[in-house]
Amino acid sequence: MNDEKGSFGVSGTGDTSGYGGLVRTQVSPGSSERPFGSYFDEVADELERAYPEFNAGIERILVDRNELTLFVKRSHLIEVALMLRNSETLRFEMCMGVDGVHYPEEIGRELHAVYALLSLTHNRRIRLEVALPDGDPHLPSLVEVWGGINWHERECFDMFGIIFDGHPGLTRILMPDDWQGHPQRKDYPLGGIPIEYKGATTPPPSERRSYQ
Repeated sequence: MNDEKGSFGVSGTGDTSGYGGLVRTQVSPGSSERPFGSYFDEVADELERAYPEFNAGIERILVDRNELTLFVKRSHLIEVALMLRNSETLRFEMCMGVDGVHYPEEIGRELHAVYALLSLTHNRRIRLEVALPDGDPHLPSLVEVWGGINWHERECFDMFGIIFDGHPGLTRILMPDDWQGHPQRKDYPLGGIPIEYKGATTPPPSERRSYQ
């Protein structure tokens, strides 16, 4: 019997990281059917009218949990972003940030970048999502479209390894410059990596105190 306990007091799984061996099956839904509801139909219609390459650039449209997500091909990302920002009927003036997601089971689409957009003019929110392969983790930077996304792209690069081509200074923002790996990816080790910080060393989870 394994009597080790992890950093959160977990026991009995053979995992001393606190993770507990949790396994979740990811399901990727297909495109939503019209009518989408709310202002979502209007946003989709306006973008399709304003953007001649709509069918080539938009992979699918998903409405889930009362959120509209446009899945964009990375080769069309800048064009779609500019259209959403500049069109009078859309006016998504703000990008609230970009989040990385790692789906190792999606072969050829392992990394996703998710952008949250806000239209102050029309009081609307939507999301853009772009999928890219782990073997070619490059996306065009959107700093020239929304300047406030600068540090968000750096964090996404640091944590997930997504490379934003054209970024004015794509360096790590949380981890040291010489750090190996990207800590929020699902293939990143959960613990046991010796870390030195101001002369102290962080022990692996199995050697830490458990709080109960």
